[in-house]
Amino acid sequence: MNILDGKKISNQIKDEIAIEVTEMKERGEKTPHLAAVLVGNDGASLTYVGSKVRSCKKIGFESTLVHLPEETTEEELLQQVKSLNENPDIDGYIVQLPLPRHIDEQKVLMAVDPDKDVDGFHPTNFGKMALDMESFIPATPFGIMELLQRYDIDTEGKHTVVIGRSHIVGRPISILMSQKGKAANATVTITHSRTKNLKELTLQADIIVSALGVPNFLKADMVKEGVVVIDVGITRVPDDSRERGYYITGDVDFENVGKKASYITPVPGGVGPMTIAMLLKNTLLARKRHRA
Repeated sequence: MNILDGKKISNQIKDEIAIEVTEMKERGEKTPHLAAVLVGNDGASLTYVGSKVRSCKKIGFESTLVHLPEETTEEELLQQVKSLNENPDIDGYIVQLPLPRHIDEQKVLMAVDPDKDVDGFHPTNFGKMALDMESFIPATPFGIMELLQRYDIDTEGKHTVVIGRSHIVGRPISILMSQKGKAANATVTITHSRTKNLKELTLQADIIVSALGVPNFLKADMVKEGVVVIDVGITRVPDDSRERGYYITGDVDFENVGKKASYITPVPGGVGPMTIAMLLKNTLLARKRHRA
């Protein structure tokens, strides 16, 4: 078993971006500026956004956190999005999900300027990605592709089974891995909670990307020897015996599946750090586009 170390690779990417930012400053150019909009005080979202802000500081980006109260109305949030769209100092921004239930997430995401949509969620960017055109790729699938490339995982002609059909991970990674290019050219099967012969399919898979959000769903008897496993799931499981009152696990029974896998991502420390690194990479790309 070889570990696909997302933490190590994400740090390499951040170091590469930091060098570019230093060179931009030396040329007297504006440095990239990433903003994040957070509504409410969801614990996981606070942690994630805080990590993004710290990463920006580390690599020399400017960053802005717009933290709005839970009771913010949909109209107030849309006004904030409009303000960020019109602010020439902001190169890219994200609206942290999930939003409070009284706000229509789709309506908010549609209001984001596609040229500043570094999360890659806007239909314009998703459509361009599907057509293999230059776009902002959703950060998590982008991170998976980068991880596969940097570990030189052979994907050409391989059977990849994706578990989960979300617009954030499952669908985009299935598109990216089936296209021509590095870490691609795979034959992709996308599955979900209603797939009847899931175990039969995962046993055939050379590569499995699990983004279901069900703790320890993928068991050792569902995979073949030598499989490459990408675990996107991350769930807080209550555990009173631990100081935090919970532990974090992924979709994969890591201990037992790892005995059969040739490569596997840990949780935490696998896909998560890559997501942040690729968000920063998208922001750098946005700055370059705006400069051009």
